[in-house]
Amino acid sequence: MLQLTKSAELFEKAKKFIPGGVNSPVRAFKSVGGNPIYMAKGSGAYLTDVDGNTYLDYVGSWGPFILGSMHPRITAALEYTLKNIGTSFGTPIEMEIEIAELLCKIVPSLEMVRMVNSGTEATMSAVRLARGYTGRDKIIKFEGCYHGHGDSFLIKAGSGALTLGAPDSPGVTKGTAMDTLNAKYNDIESVKLLVNENKDKVAAIIIEPVAGNTGVIPPQPGFLAALRELCDKEGIVLIFDEVMCGFRVALGGAQSLYGVTPDLTTMGKIIGGGLPVGAFGGKREIMERVAPLGDVYQAGTLSGNPLALTAGLETLKILIEEDPYPELERKAAILEAGFSDNLKKLGLNYVQNRVGSMSCLFFTETPVVNFDTAITADVKKHGKYFHSMLDQGIYLAPSQFEAMFTSYVHTDADLEKTIKANYNALVASGK
Repeated sequence: MLQLTKSAELFEKAKKFIPGGVNSPVRAFKSVGGNPIYMAKGSGAYLTDVDGNTYLDYVGSWGPFILGSMHPRITAALEYTLKNIGTSFGTPIEMEIEIAELLCKIVPSLEMVRMVNSGTEATMSAVRLARGYTGRDKIIKFEGCYHGHGDSFLIKAGSGALTLGAPDSPGVTKGTAMDTLNAKYNDIESVKLLVNENKDKVAAIIIEPVAGNTGVIPPQPGFLAALRELCDKEGIVLIFDEVMCGFRVALGGAQSLYGVTPDLTTMGKIIGGGLPVGAFGGKREIMERVAPLGDVYQAGTLSGNPLALTAGLETLKILIEEDPYPELERKAAILEAGFSDNLKKLGLNYVQNRVGSMSCLFFTETPVVNFDTAITADVKKHGKYFHSMLDQGIYLAPSQFEAMFTSYVHTDADLEKTIKANYNALVASGK
Protein backbone atom coordinates (compact mmCIF):
# COMPACT_ATOMS: atom_id res chain seq x y z
CA MET A 1 0.00 0.00 0.00
CA LEU A 2 1.13 3.52 -0.76
CA GLN A 3 2.16 5.81 2.06
CA LEU A 4 0.15 9.01 1.54
CA THR A 5 0.47 10.71 4.92
CA LYS A 6 1.34 14.18 3.66
CA SER A 7 -1.33 14.06 0.92
CA ALA A 8 -3.92 13.20 3.57
CA GLU A 9 -2.78 16.09 5.77
CA LEU A 10 -2.89 18.55 2.87
CA PHE A 11 -6.37 17.39 1.87
CA GLU A 12 -7.72 17.93 5.40
CA LYS A 13 -6.29 21.44 5.35
CA ALA A 14 -7.58 22.15 1.85
CA LYS A 15 -11.15 21.22 2.82
CA LYS A 16 -11.18 24.15 5.26
CA PHE A 17 -10.52 26.71 2.53
CA ILE A 18 -11.45 25.13 -0.84
CA PRO A 19 -14.88 23.63 -1.64
CA GLY A 20 -14.44 19.88 -1.43
CA GLY A 21 -10.71 20.46 -1.05
CA VAL A 22 -10.18 20.62 -4.82
CA ASN A 23 -10.29 23.31 -7.48
CA SER A 24 -11.93 21.02 -10.05
CA PRO A 25 -14.33 18.15 -9.25
CA VAL A 26 -12.56 15.69 -11.55
CA ARG A 27 -9.55 15.80 -9.23
CA ALA A 28 -11.57 14.41 -6.34
CA PHE A 29 -11.60 10.68 -5.72
CA LYS A 30 -15.32 10.68 -5.04
CA SER A 31 -16.20 8.00 -7.60
CA VAL A 32 -13.27 5.69 -6.75
CA GLY A 33 -13.07 6.22 -3.00
CA GLY A 34 -10.27 7.62 -0.89
CA ASN A 35 -8.58 11.01 -0.98
CA PRO A 36 -6.89 12.84 -3.87
CA ILE A 37 -3.11 12.64 -4.14
CA TYR A 38 -1.07 15.84 -4.10
CA MET A 39 1.64 15.93 -6.72
CA ALA A 40 4.96 17.66 -6.17
CA LYS A 41 6.55 17.28 -9.60
CA GLY A 42 5.99 16.06 -13.13
CA SER A 43 8.78 15.06 -15.50
CA GLY A 44 8.42 13.23 -18.81
CA ALA A 45 5.99 10.35 -18.31
CA TYR A 46 6.24 10.43 -14.51
CA LEU A 47 4.62 12.15 -11.56
CA THR A 48 6.02 12.33 -8.02
CA ASP A 49 3.70 13.03 -5.10
CA VAL A 50 4.42 14.96 -1.90
CA ASP A 51 5.14 11.70 -0.06
CA GLY A 52 7.81 10.73 -2.57
CA ASN A 53 5.83 8.08 -4.49
CA THR A 54 6.44 7.96 -8.25
CA TYR A 55 3.80 7.08 -10.85
CA LEU A 56 3.56 6.51 -14.58
CA ASP A 57 1.27 9.33 -15.72
CA TYR A 58 -1.66 8.44 -17.98
CA VAL A 59 -3.64 11.61 -17.20
CA GLY A 60 -1.17 14.05 -18.74
CA SER A 61 -2.94 17.11 -17.30
CA TRP A 62 -6.12 15.71 -18.90
CA GLY A 63 -4.68 15.46 -22.38
CA PRO A 64 -2.22 18.19 -23.33
CA PHE A 65 1.02 16.41 -22.44
CA ILE A 66 1.40 14.51 -25.69
CA LEU A 67 5.13 15.20 -25.34
CA GLY A 68 5.23 14.55 -21.60
CA SER A 69 5.72 16.98 -18.75
CA MET A 70 8.57 19.51 -18.66
CA HIS A 71 9.64 19.02 -22.27
CA PRO A 72 13.08 20.69 -22.50
CA ARG A 73 12.24 22.82 -25.56
CA ILE A 74 9.01 24.10 -24.05
CA THR A 75 10.66 24.77 -20.69
CA ALA A 76 13.49 26.68 -22.37
CA ALA A 77 11.04 28.74 -24.43
CA LEU A 78 9.08 29.66 -21.29
CA GLU A 79 12.26 30.66 -19.47
CA TYR A 80 13.21 32.93 -22.38
CA THR A 81 9.76 34.57 -22.39
CA LEU A 82 9.84 35.14 -18.62
CA LYS A 83 13.28 36.75 -18.76
CA ASN A 84 13.03 38.68 -22.01
CA ILE A 85 9.38 39.37 -22.85
CA GLY A 86 7.08 39.30 -19.82
CA THR A 87 3.89 37.65 -18.67
CA SER A 88 1.06 39.94 -19.79
CA PHE A 89 0.56 43.42 -21.27
CA GLY A 90 -3.11 43.63 -22.17
CA THR A 91 -1.98 44.74 -25.63
CA PRO A 92 -1.58 42.90 -28.95
CA ILE A 93 1.67 40.98 -29.40
CA GLU A 94 3.24 39.55 -32.55
CA MET A 95 3.10 36.00 -31.18
CA GLU A 96 -0.73 36.09 -31.38
CA ILE A 97 -0.52 36.41 -35.15
CA GLU A 98 2.04 33.62 -35.41
CA ILE A 99 -0.04 31.08 -33.50
CA ALA A 100 -3.29 32.11 -35.20
CA GLU A 101 -1.71 31.68 -38.64
CA LEU A 102 -0.27 28.30 -37.65
CA LEU A 103 -3.60 27.06 -36.29
CA CYS A 104 -5.37 28.11 -39.48
CA LYS A 105 -2.85 26.12 -41.51
CA ILE A 106 -3.17 22.99 -39.38
CA VAL A 107 -6.91 22.74 -38.61
CA PRO A 108 -9.13 22.29 -41.70
CA SER A 109 -12.09 24.38 -40.44
CA LEU A 110 -10.12 27.44 -39.34
CA GLU A 111 -10.08 30.59 -41.46
CA MET A 112 -9.98 32.94 -38.47
CA VAL A 113 -9.37 32.22 -34.78
CA ARG A 114 -9.79 34.05 -31.45
CA MET A 115 -7.60 33.12 -28.47
CA VAL A 116 -9.21 32.76 -25.02
CA ASN A 117 -8.07 31.37 -21.66
CA SER A 118 -9.79 27.99 -21.35
CA GLY A 119 -11.82 25.39 -23.17
CA THR A 120 -14.92 26.52 -21.31
CA GLU A 121 -14.45 30.09 -22.55
CA ALA A 122 -14.02 28.74 -26.07
CA THR A 123 -17.23 26.69 -26.07
CA MET A 124 -19.29 29.42 -24.39
CA SER A 125 -18.06 31.94 -26.94
CA ALA A 126 -18.66 29.62 -29.90
CA VAL A 127 -22.27 29.00 -28.87
CA ARG A 128 -22.89 32.71 -28.34
CA LEU A 129 -21.42 33.40 -31.76
CA ALA A 130 -23.62 30.74 -33.37
CA ARG A 131 -26.70 32.27 -31.76
CA GLY A 132 -25.71 35.73 -32.90
CA TYR A 133 -24.96 34.54 -36.41
CA THR A 134 -28.20 32.59 -36.87
CA GLY A 135 -30.57 34.71 -34.77
CA ARG A 136 -31.76 31.50 -33.08
CA ASP A 137 -31.70 30.51 -29.40
CA LYS A 138 -31.62 26.74 -29.01
CA ILE A 139 -28.63 24.41 -29.17
CA ILE A 140 -28.34 20.65 -29.44
CA LYS A 141 -25.69 18.80 -27.46
CA PHE A 142 -25.24 15.11 -26.76
CA GLU A 143 -25.90 13.20 -23.56
CA GLY A 144 -22.64 12.62 -21.72
CA CYS A 145 -20.61 15.10 -23.76
CA TYR A 146 -18.92 17.73 -21.63
CA HIS A 147 -18.18 21.19 -22.99
CA GLY A 148 -17.04 22.97 -19.84
CA HIS A 149 -19.05 24.43 -17.01
CA GLY A 150 -21.03 27.02 -18.99
CA ASP A 151 -24.73 27.08 -18.05
CA SER A 152 -25.86 25.88 -21.48
CA PHE A 153 -23.77 22.70 -21.19
CA LEU A 154 -24.63 21.42 -17.71
CA ILE A 155 -27.64 19.47 -18.91
CA LYS A 156 -26.91 15.72 -18.92
CA ALA A 157 -23.21 16.53 -18.98
CA GLY A 158 -20.25 14.20 -18.80
CA SER A 159 -16.87 14.38 -17.03
CA GLY A 160 -16.98 15.46 -13.38
CA ALA A 161 -20.70 16.18 -13.52
CA LEU A 162 -21.32 12.55 -14.43
CA THR A 163 -19.03 10.99 -11.83
CA LEU A 164 -20.48 13.15 -9.06
CA GLY A 165 -23.96 11.97 -9.93
CA ALA A 166 -25.20 15.54 -10.43
CA PRO A 167 -25.32 16.16 -14.18
CA ASP A 168 -27.94 18.89 -13.85
CA SER A 169 -26.35 21.65 -11.78
CA PRO A 170 -28.34 23.95 -9.48
CA GLY A 171 -27.84 27.54 -10.58
CA VAL A 172 -28.71 26.82 -14.19
CA THR A 173 -31.93 28.68 -14.92
CA LYS A 174 -35.00 26.95 -16.33
CA GLY A 175 -34.85 29.25 -19.35
CA THR A 176 -31.28 28.21 -20.12
CA ALA A 177 -32.15 24.55 -19.65
CA MET A 178 -35.09 24.89 -22.04
CA ASP A 179 -32.77 26.18 -24.75
CA THR A 180 -30.47 23.14 -24.47
CA LEU A 181 -31.71 20.03 -26.25
CA ASN A 182 -30.05 16.65 -25.68
CA ALA A 183 -29.57 14.08 -28.41
CA LYS A 184 -28.03 10.62 -28.22
CA TYR A 185 -24.43 10.29 -29.38
CA ASN A 186 -24.08 8.14 -32.50
CA ASP A 187 -27.85 8.32 -33.12
CA ILE A 188 -28.59 10.64 -36.04
CA GLU A 189 -32.33 9.96 -35.82
CA SER A 190 -32.45 11.43 -32.31
CA VAL A 191 -30.87 14.61 -33.72
CA LYS A 192 -33.28 14.81 -36.65
CA LEU A 193 -36.22 14.42 -34.28
CA LEU A 194 -35.08 17.38 -32.16
CA VAL A 195 -34.44 19.52 -35.23
CA ASN A 196 -37.90 18.75 -36.64
CA GLU A 197 -39.57 19.47 -33.29
CA ASN A 198 -37.74 22.83 -33.12
CA LYS A 199 -37.89 23.90 -36.75
CA ASP A 200 -35.82 27.04 -37.45
CA LYS A 201 -35.04 27.45 -33.74
CA VAL A 202 -31.73 25.57 -33.47
CA ALA A 203 -28.65 27.78 -33.70
CA ALA A 204 -25.97 25.15 -33.23
CA ILE A 205 -25.17 21.50 -32.77
CA ILE A 206 -22.11 21.09 -30.55
CA ILE A 207 -20.35 17.76 -30.25
CA GLU A 208 -17.12 16.14 -29.14
CA PRO A 209 -16.26 14.41 -32.45
CA VAL A 210 -14.52 11.82 -30.30
CA ALA A 211 -16.38 11.76 -27.00
CA GLY A 212 -13.79 11.88 -24.24
CA ASN A 213 -15.80 12.76 -21.17
CA THR A 214 -17.89 9.59 -20.92
CA GLY A 215 -14.82 7.44 -21.18
CA VAL A 216 -13.80 7.33 -24.84
CA ILE A 217 -16.49 6.83 -27.48
CA PRO A 218 -15.58 7.08 -31.17
CA PRO A 219 -18.12 8.27 -33.74
CA GLN A 220 -19.68 5.43 -35.70
CA PRO A 221 -19.07 5.44 -39.47
CA GLY A 222 -21.13 8.13 -41.21
CA PHE A 223 -22.40 9.78 -38.02
CA LEU A 224 -20.36 12.99 -38.25
CA ALA A 225 -20.99 13.26 -42.00
CA ALA A 226 -24.74 12.93 -41.37
CA LEU A 227 -24.55 15.77 -38.84
CA ARG A 228 -22.74 17.91 -41.41
CA GLU A 229 -25.44 17.20 -44.01
CA LEU A 230 -28.25 17.97 -41.55
CA CYS A 231 -26.68 21.27 -40.47
CA ASP A 232 -26.21 22.35 -44.09
CA LYS A 233 -29.83 21.53 -44.87
CA GLU A 234 -31.26 23.32 -41.81
CA GLY A 235 -28.93 26.35 -41.59
CA ILE A 236 -27.48 25.17 -38.27
CA VAL A 237 -23.92 25.96 -37.16
CA LEU A 238 -21.96 22.74 -36.56
CA ILE A 239 -19.44 23.08 -33.72
CA PHE A 240 -16.73 20.51 -33.05
CA ASP A 241 -15.46 20.69 -29.49
CA GLU A 242 -11.88 19.52 -29.97
CA VAL A 243 -10.63 20.75 -26.60
CA MET A 244 -9.68 17.17 -25.71
CA CYS A 245 -9.25 15.35 -29.03
CA GLY A 246 -7.79 18.24 -31.04
CA PHE A 247 -4.10 17.51 -31.80
CA ARG A 248 -4.50 14.33 -29.72
CA VAL A 249 -5.97 11.95 -32.28
CA ALA A 250 -4.30 13.70 -35.24
CA LEU A 251 -2.40 16.91 -35.94
CA GLY A 252 -5.47 18.48 -37.54
CA GLY A 253 -7.82 17.06 -34.91
CA ALA A 254 -10.69 14.61 -35.29
CA GLN A 255 -12.02 16.64 -38.22
CA SER A 256 -8.93 15.77 -40.24
CA LEU A 257 -9.05 12.15 -39.07
CA TYR A 258 -12.68 11.65 -40.11
CA GLY A 259 -12.79 14.08 -43.04
CA VAL A 260 -15.72 16.16 -41.77
CA THR A 261 -15.29 19.94 -41.49
CA PRO A 262 -17.39 21.85 -38.94
CA ASP A 263 -18.35 25.52 -39.13
CA LEU A 264 -16.68 26.33 -35.81
CA THR A 265 -14.05 24.52 -33.75
CA THR A 266 -13.17 24.96 -30.09
CA MET A 267 -9.71 24.14 -28.76
CA GLY A 268 -7.81 24.19 -25.49
CA LYS A 269 -5.27 22.33 -23.36
CA ILE A 270 -2.76 21.30 -26.03
CA ILE A 271 -2.47 24.68 -27.74
CA GLY A 272 -1.20 26.02 -24.41
CA GLY A 273 1.30 23.20 -23.91
CA GLY A 274 -0.13 22.70 -20.43
CA LEU A 275 -0.73 26.37 -19.62
CA PRO A 276 -4.25 27.86 -19.41
CA VAL A 277 -5.41 28.60 -22.94
CA GLY A 278 -8.26 28.07 -25.35
CA ALA A 279 -9.40 29.21 -28.78
CA PHE A 280 -12.40 29.16 -31.06
CA GLY A 281 -12.44 29.67 -34.77
CA GLY A 282 -13.93 28.67 -38.08
CA LYS A 283 -15.49 30.13 -41.19
CA ARG A 284 -14.52 33.72 -41.90
CA GLU A 285 -18.10 34.87 -42.47
CA ILE A 286 -19.07 33.62 -39.00
CA MET A 287 -15.93 34.79 -37.17
CA GLU A 288 -16.30 38.29 -38.63
CA ARG A 289 -19.32 38.70 -36.35
CA VAL A 290 -16.98 38.69 -33.30
CA ALA A 291 -16.28 42.09 -31.67
CA PRO A 292 -14.69 44.48 -32.42
CA LEU A 293 -15.23 43.62 -36.08
CA GLY A 294 -18.79 42.46 -35.48
CA ASP A 295 -21.56 42.66 -32.91
CA VAL A 296 -21.07 39.44 -30.89
CA TYR A 297 -19.10 40.44 -27.80
CA GLN A 298 -16.24 38.41 -26.38
CA ALA A 299 -13.24 39.64 -24.41
CA GLY A 300 -10.47 38.51 -22.06
CA THR A 301 -7.69 40.46 -20.35
CA LEU A 302 -5.25 37.54 -20.43
CA SER A 303 -6.28 36.18 -23.83
CA GLY A 304 -3.19 35.66 -25.96
CA ASN A 305 -0.74 36.27 -23.12
CA PRO A 306 2.94 35.62 -23.91
CA LEU A 307 3.44 32.67 -21.54
CA ALA A 308 0.52 30.57 -22.75
CA LEU A 309 1.26 31.35 -26.40
CA THR A 310 4.94 30.51 -25.98
CA ALA A 311 4.14 27.06 -24.59
CA GLY A 312 1.45 26.43 -27.19
CA LEU A 313 3.49 27.63 -30.12
CA GLU A 314 6.51 25.53 -29.14
CA THR A 315 4.28 22.47 -28.65
CA LEU A 316 2.72 22.87 -32.09
CA LYS A 317 6.13 23.33 -33.72
CA ILE A 318 7.40 20.12 -32.13
CA LEU A 319 4.29 18.21 -33.22
CA ILE A 320 4.83 19.39 -36.80
CA GLU A 321 8.59 18.79 -36.85
CA GLU A 322 8.70 15.43 -35.06
CA ASP A 323 5.34 13.94 -36.13
CA PRO A 324 4.84 11.79 -33.02
CA TYR A 325 1.52 10.35 -34.23
CA PRO A 326 2.76 7.06 -35.74
CA GLU A 327 4.69 6.35 -32.54
CA LEU A 328 1.71 7.35 -30.37
CA GLU A 329 -0.46 4.94 -32.36
CA ARG A 330 2.11 2.16 -31.95
CA LYS A 331 2.34 2.63 -28.20
CA ALA A 332 -1.39 2.96 -27.64
CA ALA A 333 -1.95 -0.19 -29.73
CA ILE A 334 0.56 -2.10 -27.58
CA LEU A 335 -1.40 -1.16 -24.46
CA GLU A 336 -4.70 -2.07 -26.09
CA ALA A 337 -3.41 -5.47 -27.19
CA GLY A 338 -1.84 -6.15 -23.79
CA PHE A 339 -5.05 -5.28 -21.96
CA SER A 340 -7.03 -7.46 -24.40
CA ASP A 341 -4.74 -10.43 -23.74
CA ASN A 342 -5.18 -9.96 -19.99
CA LEU A 343 -8.96 -9.87 -20.34
CA LYS A 344 -8.91 -13.09 -22.37
CA LYS A 345 -6.67 -14.86 -19.84
CA LEU A 346 -9.12 -13.94 -17.08
CA GLY A 347 -12.24 -14.76 -19.08
CA LEU A 348 -13.48 -11.18 -18.98
CA ASN A 349 -15.33 -9.43 -21.79
CA TYR A 350 -14.92 -5.82 -20.71
CA VAL A 351 -15.04 -3.22 -23.46
CA GLN A 352 -12.04 -1.25 -24.68
CA ASN A 353 -12.55 1.86 -26.81
CA ARG A 354 -9.61 3.69 -28.39
CA VAL A 355 -8.97 6.45 -30.89
CA GLY A 356 -5.26 7.17 -31.29
CA SER A 357 -3.66 7.86 -27.92
CA MET A 358 -7.05 8.25 -26.17
CA SER A 359 -8.48 5.05 -24.69
CA CYS A 360 -10.79 3.71 -22.02
CA LEU A 361 -11.39 0.32 -20.40
CA PHE A 362 -15.09 0.07 -19.51
CA PHE A 363 -16.12 -2.39 -16.82
CA THR A 364 -19.09 -3.60 -18.86
CA GLU A 365 -19.69 -6.23 -21.51
CA THR A 366 -22.12 -3.95 -23.36
CA PRO A 367 -20.59 -2.23 -26.44
CA VAL A 368 -20.16 1.43 -25.45
CA VAL A 369 -21.48 3.73 -28.17
CA ASN A 370 -23.26 6.45 -26.15
CA PHE A 371 -24.12 7.72 -22.68
CA ASP A 372 -26.70 5.01 -21.94
CA THR A 373 -24.29 2.19 -22.71
CA ALA A 374 -21.38 3.88 -20.92
CA ILE A 375 -23.25 4.02 -17.62
CA THR A 376 -23.77 0.26 -17.64
CA ALA A 377 -20.13 0.09 -16.44
CA ASP A 378 -19.55 -1.24 -12.92
CA VAL A 379 -18.03 1.76 -11.10
CA LYS A 380 -17.35 -0.23 -7.92
CA LYS A 381 -15.15 -2.69 -9.78
CA HIS A 382 -13.48 0.21 -11.55
CA GLY A 383 -12.75 1.82 -8.17
CA LYS A 384 -10.97 -1.34 -6.98
CA TYR A 385 -9.10 -1.49 -10.29
CA PHE A 386 -8.06 2.16 -10.00
CA HIS A 387 -6.59 1.73 -6.52
CA SER A 388 -4.76 -1.45 -7.47
CA MET A 389 -3.19 0.35 -10.45
CA LEU A 390 -2.28 3.24 -8.16
CA ASP A 391 -0.61 0.91 -5.65
CA GLN A 392 1.49 -0.43 -8.55
CA GLY A 393 2.61 3.06 -9.57
CA ILE A 394 0.16 3.71 -12.42
CA TYR A 395 -1.74 6.99 -12.20
CA LEU A 396 -5.04 6.93 -14.10
CA ALA A 397 -7.94 9.37 -14.07
CA PRO A 398 -9.97 8.78 -10.86
CA SER A 399 -13.14 8.01 -12.79
CA GLN A 400 -14.57 5.26 -14.99
CA PHE A 401 -15.78 7.97 -17.34
CA GLU A 402 -12.51 9.66 -18.32
CA ALA A 403 -9.88 8.93 -20.94
CA MET A 404 -6.49 7.31 -20.52
CA PHE A 405 -3.83 9.30 -22.40
CA THR A 406 -0.68 7.66 -23.76
CA SER A 407 2.23 10.03 -24.35
CA TYR A 408 5.13 10.12 -26.78
CA VAL A 409 7.59 9.69 -23.89
CA HIS A 410 6.12 6.49 -22.46
CA THR A 411 8.77 3.85 -23.14
CA ASP A 412 8.17 0.25 -24.15
CA ALA A 413 9.30 -0.72 -20.64
CA ASP A 414 6.67 1.65 -19.22
CA LEU A 415 4.02 -0.02 -21.38
CA GLU A 416 5.12 -3.49 -20.25
CA LYS A 417 4.90 -2.41 -16.61
CA THR A 418 1.42 -0.98 -17.23
CA ILE A 419 0.19 -4.19 -18.90
CA LYS A 420 1.44 -6.30 -15.98
CA ALA A 421 -0.21 -3.92 -13.52
CA ASN A 422 -3.44 -4.11 -15.53
CA TYR A 423 -3.52 -7.91 -15.12
CA ASN A 424 -3.00 -7.68 -11.36
CA ALA A 425 -5.60 -4.93 -11.04
CA LEU A 426 -8.19 -6.88 -13.01
CA VAL A 427 -7.69 -9.78 -10.61
CA ALA A 428 -7.96 -7.42 -7.62
CA SER A 429 -11.18 -5.85 -8.92
CA GLY A 430 -12.94 -9.23 -8.89
CA LYS A 431 -15.10 -10.92 -11.52
